[in-house]
Amino acid sequence: MDLPSQGHLQQDHRRQGQVIEGVGLGLRPRHQAEILAGDHDIGWFEALSDNYLDTSGPPMRQLERVRARYPVVLHGVGLSIGSVDPLDHDYLDRLARLAAAVQPEWVSDHMCFTHAGGRYSHDLLPLPYTPEALRHCVQRISVVQERLGRRLVLENVSSYLRYADSCMSEWEFLAAVADEADCEILLDVNNVAVSAHNHGFDPGDYLAAIPPERVRQMHLAGYEQAEDHRLDTHGRAVQPDVWSLYEAALARFGPVPTSLEWDQDIPDFETLCTEAARAQERMDAAR
Repeated sequence: MDLPSQGHLQQDHRRQGQVIEGVGLGLRPRHQAEILAGDHDIGWFEALSDNYLDTSGPPMRQLERVRARYPVVLHGVGLSIGSVDPLDHDYLDRLARLAAAVQPEWVSDHMCFTHAGGRYSHDLLPLPYTPEALRHCVQRISVVQERLGRRLVLENVSSYLRYADSCMSEWEFLAAVADEADCEILLDVNNVAVSAHNHGFDPGDYLAAIPPERVRQMHLAGYEQAEDHRLDTHGRAVQPDVWSLYEAALARFGPVPTSLEWDQDIPDFETLCTEAARAQERMDAAR
């Protein structure tokens, strides 16, 4: 597959001269009035693709109002790139129509699987890191990118188990997939911190193995500490060790656009803006 260069893709998919930079927020309907009021320092928003696949419904009309004023990226949970079930081409067609309508700067999903044998887990399940899984993911990513006409951006997920068959690290797998599929990476810094604690690896090793030219976006979120492991809940403020890891990521990857995720116990918009400002301060310092 011969895709346009990365810079050409950026130019093709910008609208009205909008450029995504700095720190953004996940788009939540409850905050839409404040978002459209425009009296805040948030410059872009990340919309959950799966909420807008019906491009003729009321949610899409709300998204169009936000998109008319702010840059938007699409972030999904439904591609199930790593599943051995056939790709859901109906889902992929709807995603392509959504991307054509919204013209986001990029489209992202997760390096995981969400269903197997026709059963949906409603969770982001980790992959075995094997050559077979690598080839499988690369082939499916190629199909998705051909259908979307753009590079896909894939996020690392938090995990709580490892497969006995894995013969490479998660970061080696992610970097190899990005290289062989010619896709990009959404580096979730919180997920790196969660998995590093749960599996006992050095999160610095993870960052060091990811090629900077592949990192399109970063995520920040909050985790919960259980007795002997961490849970990726996206339900609280960013933890101190994640802030430290984010600073290390900025030092390695530069001021990559970063969005704050807060999906449970969602606070008021002012609280989200305050948390985003903390990230922006670190990004500005890293410049």
